[in-house]
Amino acid sequence: MSVRKTLADGGIVAKRNLIKIKRVPDLLVFSTLSPIMFILLFVYVFGSAIDVPNYKEFLIPGIFAQTVIFGSTLTGAGLAEDIQKGIIDRFRSLPMSRSAVLVGRTNSDIANNVLVIVIMSLTGLAVGWRIHSSVPEALAGFVLLLVFAYSISWIMAFVGLLVPSPEVVNNASFMVIFPLTFIANTFVPTNNFPTVLKTIANWNPVSSVTQASRELFGNENSGPPAPDVWSMNHPVIYTLIWAVGIVAIFIPLSVRQYRKAASR
Repeated sequence: MSVRKTLADGGIVAKRNLIKIKRVPDLLVFSTLSPIMFILLFVYVFGSAIDVPNYKEFLIPGIFAQTVIFGSTLTGAGLAEDIQKGIIDRFRSLPMSRSAVLVGRTNSDIANNVLVIVIMSLTGLAVGWRIHSSVPEALAGFVLLLVFAYSISWIMAFVGLLVPSPEVVNNASFMVIFPLTFIANTFVPTNNFPTVLKTIANWNPVSSVTQASRELFGNENSGPPAPDVWSMNHPVIYTLIWAVGIVAIFIPLSVRQYRKAASR
């Protein structure tokens, strides 16, 4: 089928996924309460103990990065649930592109992340976070977060097609994403990390998307200077390299795994 047909069918599947969120508002409530809780806890509980000049402006881009990455797990959990309930078998009987299910699922994650980012931005503004850059730069920061999260959605799509249930997707993704977002510059500077962890953190793409967001929001002076490594000196380029690489690898893998899963 043509790319236009795939995108059109993917749009219908994305609409179906968004309607599901509307009918099950608990999904949206808990996906937005979690980042709000993180913001309030780190700002008011841990912020006074962390030696950063303007911790609020240092923290919020890191919370953005962590939240949109965790939000991508909805793709994997949703696909695993569709397979478990036999929804994929119904899709097979329809005259639609096979890739449309994956395209629609990952695209609906973008819409969910946009809403979550809006809510987090309002929460951040309420606790004292400010954007000091221009409007185009700030918009670029939000777009970069969404682009990186979209690439992670394809990893989660592949995982969701491999494992037997949504619960396994959630547990497996938590075990990987949680340390990945903490061994980074998301919540604290990396200059006091042990040598091995510092190296991992400095080249961790979560650190680069966080650093890029700080720079694009004009928050780069809220903490100590970024480490003198290429990934942190060119965080936007480094993040885009990761995003393109992940998409190039996991779209074909996910499509192939979907065909296997749909043929069972």
